[in-house]
Amino acid sequence: MPTPVHIVEPAEARSCVVFASPHSGRVYPTDLLDRAQVTARVLRSSEDAFVDLLLADAPRFGAALIHSDVPRAYVDFNRADDELDPALIEGAPRAGLNPRVASGLGVLARVVANGRSIYHGKLTLDEARDRIACYWAPYHAALSDLLGRQHRRFGQVLLCDMHSMPHEALSGHVARGAARPEIIVGDRWGASARDDVVRAVESVLRGAGFTVARNAPFAGAYVVQRYGRPSQGMHALQIEIDRSLYMDEARIEPRADFPAFQAVMRGVVRDLAALDLGGKALDMAAE
Repeated sequence: MPTPVHIVEPAEARSCVVFASPHSGRVYPTDLLDRAQVTARVLRSSEDAFVDLLLADAPRFGAALIHSDVPRAYVDFNRADDELDPALIEGAPRAGLNPRVASGLGVLARVVANGRSIYHGKLTLDEARDRIACYWAPYHAALSDLLGRQHRRFGQVLLCDMHSMPHEALSGHVARGAARPEIIVGDRWGASARDDVVRAVESVLRGAGFTVARNAPFAGAYVVQRYGRPSQGMHALQIEIDRSLYMDEARIEPRADFPAFQAVMRGVVRDLAALDLGGKALDMAAE
């Protein structure tokens, strides 16, 4: 069975930045595989595949890293624990459904890429609650504790919640003649991080050669909404990387030049970890 949470902390904590990869889990439980009506490859299309590998050197640069073996198709850590889909879960309440749940992407997903249904039949409410208790709750307890410890240690904390997006996700979102973004930084339209923090992160990404946009079409979901409290020195960003930059999306395999991209991202992680949210380094990075 998948491990709900892995925390890798540096030998010496030198950074207030926490890197997270909540959707790169690739250990598929048999109870999901046995009940799925789609292939394992189709299930994997919902993964932020290999993002955890892009972040693996964070502890070398004094920053903490949190990730999980749990695949997004089994439990989605970027959803609230009450985002239950009645079309999938027998007995789930039908009132107050948000667009994510209505589209089949609640805390337990009903569909994967292109709206393909995962299951034969429904899950019981007890099954849903068991998954949340066994996987979702430990992940968020660990993340909350880690962010709290870093905030107490440094007085500020920045959560970089790292994801990947299908190349086609930006279709229709790029103005004619504009450069196609390769990375989207989401701060929930200013609600989850201070503007100078966001600009400093964008500056690091642009300095590494990426075309960067903010909030459209991904402004951030549950994680940054829950943990971003900029007035209290707790900043949270959802950072989406175009998958086609480093992987074959159809085969879900790293591209031949994956090591080169990994090296670029190692530099990004290093420079993000070096940000001082209260000092001159931040002012210089944001220029």
